[in-house]
Amino acid sequence: MTRPTPSLHRRQLMGMTALLASGLAGSRPALAQSAYPSRPVRIIVAFTAGGTTDILARAVAQRLGEKLGQPFVIDNKPGGGGNIGTAEAVRAAPDGYTLIVNSVGPMAINQTLYPKLPHDPLRDLAAVVQIADVPNVLVVHPSVPARSFEEFVAYVRARPGTLSYGSTGVGTSSHLSSYMLTQRIGSETLHVPYKGANALNDLLAGRLQFMFATIPSVISHIKAGKLRALAVSSPQPSRSLPGVPAVADKGFPGFAAGSWFGVFAPRGTPAPVVESLNKAVNELLPSLHEQMIREGADPVGGSPEQFAQFTRQEYDKWKIIVQQSGASVE
Repeated sequence: MTRPTPSLHRRQLMGMTALLASGLAGSRPALAQSAYPSRPVRIIVAFTAGGTTDILARAVAQRLGEKLGQPFVIDNKPGGGGNIGTAEAVRAAPDGYTLIVNSVGPMAINQTLYPKLPHDPLRDLAAVVQIADVPNVLVVHPSVPARSFEEFVAYVRARPGTLSYGSTGVGTSSHLSSYMLTQRIGSETLHVPYKGANALNDLLAGRLQFMFATIPSVISHIKAGKLRALAVSSPQPSRSLPGVPAVADKGFPGFAAGSWFGVFAPRGTPAPVVESLNKAVNELLPSLHEQMIREGADPVGGSPEQFAQFTRQEYDKWKIIVQQSGASVE
């Protein structure tokens, strides 16, 4: 048998080495593409631009983009009390490139409020991380003489059926917070539902006497003296409004009716993607701490499991309240 010459043997080795190097080089882009994220990520917001959900989503999206090296782009899909944007997130591919920053309404209230809702957000979306708690604050027009929560309770009890409050819609946290309070006060009041910011406009104009609103939506009016803050709906006072007590501490123990916001992904999104996003948001929240508190939100964070459990508990709580209120939207 003829042995290969040394020169031929060397040429074969060199060719194999070149082929192997070429193969490895060709695999590098594929390996790089497997890292998440490798392209822009869309974050759906199921409400209009400028609202509390939108403000928080944009703040987190900007920091996520800086941290993970790809743009996180906000896509506002308002309508149907948040159901339109939520449904779009449910239908999205579970690949981590469509997320939704959502709130208490679409995630924990609407399943009971809308009897024909075609999706179940608790089943069809995966909890990623809670961004913030945002207490509702009880605000009154300056024409209302009550200057404390205790005076407000006495004022409502003395005028059954004559006072009106606004909300951002039937079955919203704004509506149900006022419903819960007036039920516990034991005095009838008139609920006037609006779409979005129109309720606040009528309160500022004095056409309504009071309402519960998210702190970010009214904090500038409180500071300007256009509205008077009397109490917050969270179990404890909010760091955003020092000196304003919690309803629960003023004769209504257990009262808790705030809003909250967090990141969700379509069901089936790979666990490593969920974990990566959770880790990134938890790491960036401290950099937003002062901004959030200044604007009326309390940063939270935590694990996906904690957020999923919290969301389920919120659904159970609000289901009872919605049923007691009789609120329903076809």
